[in-house]
Amino acid sequence: MTAPSPSTMSATPALKRRLGLTLLVLYGVGITVGAGIYVLIGAVAGRAGPHAPWAFVMAAVVMALTVASYAELCTRFPVSAGEAAYLREAFGSRLVSTLTGLLTLVVGIVSSAAVTLGAAGYIHALTGWPQEAIIVAVVLGLGIVAAWGILESVVLAAIFTVLEVGGLLMVIVAATGAGVPYGAAIVTLPPMDLTVLSGIAAASLIAFFAFIGFEDLANVAEEAQDPHRTLPLAMVLTLAITTVLYVVVAAVAVTAVLPAELAASEAPLSLVFQRVAGTSPVTLGLIAIVATLNTVLAQMTMATRVVYGMARQGDLPARLAAVHAGTGTPLRATALVAIAVLVLALGFGLERLAAGTSFATLLIFALVNLALLRLKWRGVVTAGPHVRVPAWMPAAGLVTCLAMAAMALLLR
Repeated sequence: MTAPSPSTMSATPALKRRLGLTLLVLYGVGITVGAGIYVLIGAVAGRAGPHAPWAFVMAAVVMALTVASYAELCTRFPVSAGEAAYLREAFGSRLVSTLTGLLTLVVGIVSSAAVTLGAAGYIHALTGWPQEAIIVAVVLGLGIVAAWGILESVVLAAIFTVLEVGGLLMVIVAATGAGVPYGAAIVTLPPMDLTVLSGIAAASLIAFFAFIGFEDLANVAEEAQDPHRTLPLAMVLTLAITTVLYVVVAAVAVTAVLPAELAASEAPLSLVFQRVAGTSPVTLGLIAIVATLNTVLAQMTMATRVVYGMARQGDLPARLAAVHAGTGTPLRATALVAIAVLVLALGFGLERLAAGTSFATLLIFALVNLALLRLKWRGVVTAGPHVRVPAWMPAAGLVTCLAMAAMALLLR
């Protein structure tokens, strides 16, 4: 497979740089918050019990190390299909970069399918419409939005983000107003007991899924304004905002509702809101639908940019790199991703898709950390301004990601 020639690429419409820092942060937070905290807080509480906030802290620490690696790499190489480009620059291997790009693409598609099922479940609970029909409507509708334009997609995602973060703030404000003493769950260190610590470690694997999303920012690098400045800032702000929200919401949840009851609930945050506010959980259920739809839209947008970037680099058929002159988006890549998401959502269950997403993401993060270590070891110098992090950060990121991936296999 040959890469498109420079003359061909210059004649092809390019992606448009339309995303500033505010939209990038809203995009990152929207993907990250998404379905994770709304759906997984019950599972985390079931494993970690009253120490659930510390499971989110542990997952955030692992993420922070990898965020540092992404911050340097995405400013060294601000291109779509970033992970594939990083591995190619580090190892000079087309095969390694292609496999990494395909793994990244699989994560985007599988996670989109998983969250589509979550959205369909919430919608079905409120409307009673057939699940399969909801899945088809969600995927096709969001596929059209993704094809419409990156600015339109991200603006809609930003609106969704404000609503879903507002839902979490509603829970916190209601708990504060009701005098729920959730602060103790945050400031009290867990006891040095093997059973407790192993429960927190297992819960952190689930909590990890709730943090997936910041890395998608690397794949809109060609549509970001001043990417050397805005991308790393957006990644750091995304992690900081979501960590604070998750820890506080987890503390409220395990203080207001027994962890076992949370774990048994299909809509755990709706249950928490009902307990602390004493009102119907329908409002929070609607916000949960918005949250899940936001994640699907953002993940589908990311996956199409990976297809586009890999096609430009010659790792996928060149026709998938075609950008429509009117929308400024890769329509063929978008259609391919939407079809793949639809097939998976109709053919597999939520738990299998979510577990596959987490494991594959950990492998990608390990490879990204390894790529930065390799570049630093070789002393590769990149022209232009870029973030620089000490070598111990990608080294620690590599070790923690591999450790969590191994733990995930052991706990299956």
